Amino acid sequence: MFMRVDRLITELPAPKRKDPNAAAALQELLGGKYGEMSTLGNYMFQSFNFRSKSKLRPFYSLVASITAEELAHVELVSNGVAMLNNGPDEPGRDDADGGDISSSPQEAMKNIRLAAGFLSHAGGGVPVNSQGVPWNNDFITTTGNVIFDLLHNFHLECGARLHKLRVYETLSDPTGREVCGYLLVRGSVHAHAYALALKKLTGVDIEKMLPTPNIPLAKVPECQKYLQEGSHRRLYTWSEQDYGEIAGVWSNDEAALPGDPPGELEVVEGMPEGGKIQELVGEPNVFTPDYAPEEMFDIARKLYEASR
Repeated sequence: MFMRVDRLITELPAPKRKDPNAAAALQELLGGKYGEMSTLGNYMFQSFNFRSKSKLRPFYSLVASITAEELAHVELVSNGVAMLNNGPDEPGRDDADGGDISSSPQEAMKNIRLAAGFLSHAGGGVPVNSQGVPWNNDFITTTGNVIFDLLHNFHLECGARLHKLRVYETLSDPTGREVCGYLLVRGSVHAHAYALALKKLTGVDIEKMLPTPNIPLAKVPECQKYLQEGSHRRLYTWSEQDYGEIAGVWSNDEAALPGDPPGELEVVEGMPEGGKIQELVGEPNVFTPDYAPEEMFDIARKLYEASR
């Protein structure tokens, strides 16, 4: 089962301006072939379908615990997309009605790269790539063969790293760059973890292929605070009592990858502390949350007070 917590896995800085084209680029990290929907879908269904779980507990627990983190990554990228489309929160923007919509207040939206992002989703993140092509289940590999699936996961994390780096190179806004920086660090952890699992099963030192592409995280400024706090050495159980067996794979006799700050690998019980979720103040002339939302705000306030 999954438990939901009302926080992002890491806090994102507010965008400097509304930038729908940057949001479209970030969509690649959500619904692209190597996006977070793919890593989530692969690991989730592999964990559901895992055979001989009790006899292969360290490897099952590895895939299962990373699944939970990937769900948080889907949430993170989706929030980043919505924030870039929404622009900086403007307190009070949703206090009045939407005004005169006959004056074409959203005329600029017809020229953005991913117009459907506005027309269908009001700027919200959805499982499509940067061109609006839907993510699909053909991106999921779950064969039941442990080595094959782990090798596929290693490939997937390397592909995801390549795409994050390319998307990062297109972005200047701090929101999108922070999403990329955080995911580059955590994706490196997952690639390292799958490499160690394969080494323990086969004896092949596949972690020597990392990092792929061969560019150190030290060259990405947005990665630095996560490296300094040791996030590159931590794997979370995402449970208060389960999945601790990942310590058999992510073990303290292994060390951080060359080029990253040194130190032993660490299993952390539970989940990261995380950070706040952006408000995403509505735009009444886009009918979010509605054209004239005062009444629903009043209803929600009364319901909230009654619940306290």
